[in-house]
Amino acid sequence: MLTLDRVCFYYKKGEPVLENLSFTVQAGEYAAIVGPNGCGKSTLAKLMDGLLLPKEGHVRLEHLDTSRPAELAQIRGRIGFVFQNPEDQFITTTVMDEVLFGLENIRVPREEMAGRALEALRAVQMEEHAEAMPHQLSGGQKQRVAIAAILAMRPEIIIFDEATSMLDPLGRKQVLDIMRSLHRAGMTIIHITHHMEEALEAKRILLLHEGRLAYDGDPFRFFDELPVADYHLELPFSVRVHQKLRLEAPFHADWKEAVRTQWPIS
Repeated sequence: MLTLDRVCFYYKKGEPVLENLSFTVQAGEYAAIVGPNGCGKSTLAKLMDGLLLPKEGHVRLEHLDTSRPAELAQIRGRIGFVFQNPEDQFITTTVMDEVLFGLENIRVPREEMAGRALEALRAVQMEEHAEAMPHQLSGGQKQRVAIAAILAMRPEIIIFDEATSMLDPLGRKQVLDIMRSLHRAGMTIIHITHHMEEALEAKRILLLHEGRLAYDGDPFRFFDELPVADYHLELPFSVRVHQKLRLEAPFHADWKEAVRTQWPIS
């Protein structure tokens, strides 16, 4: 359970980025954090992982608090972070070494390292590229390696901070497939995104606006009831189809099924 309790943050005093944020992400949840550019999404992601510390309030993972230096390493060991640009995480010369590096940092016994690294690469379908150099890979492959490096450390929560924004459609699909698979296996997923189609994958949406929490709840109600254009966000394609066809049933992600129920084919 990850809890933010009245968290405030600023880079320059008198110019708050986040104000009085309070919410909890339960174990096993799949939550999407959305909002316009500059609303504080990436800052929030770094606060949740302890990469930044709140100016006021607390960020806690169960009984651990990021404000206590002795507990910070434990928190970071239990929360993985996938960045927007996978190259920001690469420091070695081969894919396998990249995954092993994280295991060395958390002092995994050497006899366990190779097995855990290979298991993580298999989970993202990159085991055949174990000896490849990261710069030789496509954008989607690089991001999958970055995810594997996190998975090998066996975190309880993974934060994806705009992790698909630099990828082509195939790369985005591959990463989203991995996120779905991890969630089905019980992983807590926190997805920071400006792609509203991706936000529909989540079970919960949190909307940041001007540093405050403007919505926290069901994704379908979010798109049905909120004027998302007011927050400089676009409706997902499936929602636009639903609205254009003036379907009477409440919106749900399977827009094709909604059309079929409205006009059944004999």
